[in-house]
Amino acid sequence: MSRPRIRVSIPIFAECDPSIIYGVFDTLWAAGRQWEHVLGGGPEGLFEPRLVAVKVDPMELITGVRIVPQDTIDATPSTDLVFVPNVVMGAGQSPHDLDRDLIAWIRKMNTAGVPIYAACGGSIVLAEAALLDGHEATTHFSYAPLFEAYYPSVRLKIERIMVQTGPNQSLYCAGGASSWQDLALLIIAKYGGMQEAIRMSKIFLYQWHRDGQLPYVSMIRNVNHGDTVILNCQQWIAENYDRQDIIAELVRRSGLPKRSFDRRFRAATGYSPLGYVQTLRIEEAKHILETSDDVGADIARQVGYEDEASFRRLFRRLTGMTPSTYRRTLRPPRALLL
Repeated sequence: MSRPRIRVSIPIFAECDPSIIYGVFDTLWAAGRQWEHVLGGGPEGLFEPRLVAVKVDPMELITGVRIVPQDTIDATPSTDLVFVPNVVMGAGQSPHDLDRDLIAWIRKMNTAGVPIYAACGGSIVLAEAALLDGHEATTHFSYAPLFEAYYPSVRLKIERIMVQTGPNQSLYCAGGASSWQDLALLIIAKYGGMQEAIRMSKIFLYQWHRDGQLPYVSMIRNVNHGDTVILNCQQWIAENYDRQDIIAELVRRSGLPKRSFDRRFRAATGYSPLGYVQTLRIEEAKHILETSDDVGADIARQVGYEDEASFRRLFRRLTGMTPSTYRRTLRPPRALLL
């Protein structure tokens, strides 16, 4: 006798993008099926994914794609798992505008002991449901300012690709748009075994994002803090980040005592002066690696480091990989460019 399939409810917000919705649905639907039957639809697999919303009327998502939910939340009083796909929050949008009924249903499911998996901006939904208050979480690195503004009690770890969290460790957050693949493989491993997860990763060409988000994180610069002195310093740094005496010159230009300058700089930008300069230099080094064939020593000098070994150590600390690995990861194969 075959065991019942595991019900996975995928809540659909108008702010969702369709790629993750369909990617998660198709991957979980395929798990447990023999490859020769995948396209034909049988035999039955491990999971029963369902698209859930407040209504089953066609919905237009943020990309303009229309989608038809399969079940309403009223018709779904229970489920085995909830997978929250990415929600896209653009400039001027407030997460408070997300569907409150759907958020309340997600919170209700978690209160009933249902594990919740959230990919990328799906962590915003968990935060709106007050499930992350006082807990660690991750999301796409670009949403760090949003979390700081709306959810200051959440301990955000944007360098991590996945965080298991919540009062009962029943919440799983993943950062980055393609991190839904990690969550899908994790679900398959937990409920279908590691061999099935490996099989699915081979079929769909998925791989675990073991390096986290650090290689992809871009510097988030706060230029709306209202401190004119620090803003002028930031503008000067952008044009002189390769100078050897940069910190001393910054203090001199600010006209402030060193301690006062350090305190005001961190309050305005979220970085120490040295941390800001180092991060900006590594951002420039990443750009050089992405767009040129310059070698390590030359890149180090261009961004202000005479000692290539020191530059490489700093690069690895801030990105999680070596410069050469970063270039290989981010640039397309040379043969494709010919």
